[in-house]
Amino acid sequence: MAPRLLWIGLGNMGRGMVKNLVEKGNLDQPILLFNRTKERAVDLSSSLAPGTTEAVDSISEGVLKADVIFIILSQDDVVEAAVNEVLQNDVAGKLIIECSTIHPDTTERLARAVEAKGAEYLTAPVFGAPAAADAGQLVGVLAGPSSTVERAKPFFAGVMSKRDIEMRDEPRRKALTLKLIGNTFILNMVEQLAEGHVFAEKSGLGNDYLHQWVETMFPGPYAAYSNRMLSGDYYRREYPLFAVDLARKDARHAMSLAREAGAPVPNVETADAHLVKVKEHAGELGDFAGIYGVVRQEAGLKYENK
Repeated sequence: MAPRLLWIGLGNMGRGMVKNLVEKGNLDQPILLFNRTKERAVDLSSSLAPGTTEAVDSISEGVLKADVIFIILSQDDVVEAAVNEVLQNDVAGKLIIECSTIHPDTTERLARAVEAKGAEYLTAPVFGAPAAADAGQLVGVLAGPSSTVERAKPFFAGVMSKRDIEMRDEPRRKALTLKLIGNTFILNMVEQLAEGHVFAEKSGLGNDYLHQWVETMFPGPYAAYSNRMLSGDYYRREYPLFAVDLARKDARHAMSLAREAGAPVPNVETADAHLVKVKEHAGELGDFAGIYGVVRQEAGLKYENK
């Protein structure tokens, strides 16, 4: 019999990951779903095939029934609170897979607490936007004992992810270090696109030609974010695709690691300063790609491009 899963956290990424586990995970029992706002769990369950998922009222209810527990939440303190709630139950022999983007120190601390209770712990952050999660095209970074990585692999490549980077028997913090450094690439990409498009508009070149060049030279994330900027998606969305507070959390963690390592990251500092202004303009519903709006303002244009 396949292991029974509990999924904690149903944000944009978690919903897509659950969908792929349902469709490609070869599971023979419903996935248990928990979200602080239960309505999100119920809504997701109703959107999937009948009998493939089941919303639960509490973490403890799910832990009692599950063999494998996935967690993907927004902030370090929220993740720690969820893990502490999990550990109030008998978890001996269970596998906890932590997919959130948190500080490397946090994951090491959680791993020690989980293992002290007789459970296994895998650090497994994922790269990719919500659309990639929905399509099963994430990249997973799996760090922990080799036996733990092996136990978790059936849920990743070919199911939730297109490829995994395996860090067998490595310190778990390395997975989060890679995730945070990788996210600085994305942060810098958005900053460069914002600057480039404002430069193109102000110089008289216009955005269309630059966008065509981006699509040709850098298809994929660059082209997608370029389109989000030019279409006005960065300010038109009811809910952000990547909320400004989460982007700033990742930037803070990356800058903290860089300071400890003695490695300057001035580009990240510039982008983070722009995110501060996104928050000032749009509040908590500000989107990461709103950096474009701020760079527009600095050039004397309106935040909104249309």
